[in-house]
Amino acid sequence: MKIEELRALPKVSLHDHLDGGVRPATILELADEAGVQAPAPDAKALRRWFQKQCNAGSLVEYLKTFDLVTSVMQSEQALTRIASEYVADLAADGVIYGEVRWAPEQHLAGGLSLEQAVRAVQRGIEEGEDAADAAGHSIRVGQLLSGMRQSDRVKEIAELAVRLREQGVVGFDIAGPEDGFPASQHRAAFDYLAAEFMPVTVHAGEAAGPASIRSALIDGRALRLGHGVRIAEDLQVIEREGDEVQVQFGDLARWVRDREIPLELSPTSNLQTGAIAQWGDTMEDHPFDLLYQLGFSVTVNTDNRTMSGTTLTKELSQLVDAFDYDLDALEEFQFNAASAAFLPVEEREEIVELISEGFSR
Repeated sequence: MKIEELRALPKVSLHDHLDGGVRPATILELADEAGVQAPAPDAKALRRWFQKQCNAGSLVEYLKTFDLVTSVMQSEQALTRIASEYVADLAADGVIYGEVRWAPEQHLAGGLSLEQAVRAVQRGIEEGEDAADAAGHSIRVGQLLSGMRQSDRVKEIAELAVRLREQGVVGFDIAGPEDGFPASQHRAAFDYLAAEFMPVTVHAGEAAGPASIRSALIDGRALRLGHGVRIAEDLQVIEREGDEVQVQFGDLARWVRDREIPLELSPTSNLQTGAIAQWGDTMEDHPFDLLYQLGFSVTVNTDNRTMSGTTLTKELSQLVDAFDYDLDALEEFQFNAASAAFLPVEEREEIVELISEGFSR
């Protein structure tokens, strides 16, 4: 399947960080304006720097690259520009619906309030949507506000998300260092969100294992799992014979599979951060296909496009190469993502129809 054909397919992006998708050229321009020292002289070299830093096999090392990016995202103008370009880049990649996650508390060094930061991003999103529509590519993007799980502002960000739910915010997330900071530490915030019927996704099953996923589901009431790839640790392969695999499910894995709780899998990122190290270090080793074949609700995502040097099209292409997926499988991944979107059911059904029409062409 040619890359141009994959790019033309309608797609849904559920797990994509705003600060992980900033154009390198934009980073350099904003760094120059802000007096921030960049580690590379031009966009091409900066792109290489990001990818080198992110291939250390450690989530901690991977996250260090965000220090540079967030340092240039401290003004309304910067946030609006970056959000607008973010939407344009998704539209160019064939995305028709996306959810952008980011942590407003990390963008206050220039004097912005939390609400000012969110509104600045929303202006950029709407500018990007309008420009894409004028160019003939309809796209909608909703904000997921992330609380940093190692901070004491998670409840505050949860309240902000609820307050702005009619102004572009579609859901809530917690991000940051997963290991050692389970969802249970923020039970009060999640209780509040549940009482307000605010959809929640939780980073879990990336840097920590099944216990983290369990906490995301029980304490966080997560409707989706951010990555969730390490749910495969709760599966025991009994026998392999050709393409046939006999597996024994743990209680947690069976619950996630049977309840069709979506997994926001990000194949390239999962390799880079070491999330799948126990299974191997190539795309063919990723448990994506095992989870798909067993009936889990798998979705395909980029996580951080700039850091990982990827796009949703590239992720699909790599999966096709690794597991020989056909068009029907790729369509199923998009249906899974559309069904998992934090939107009213009528709007999810509209996206499903657009996907069906696009794939049939």
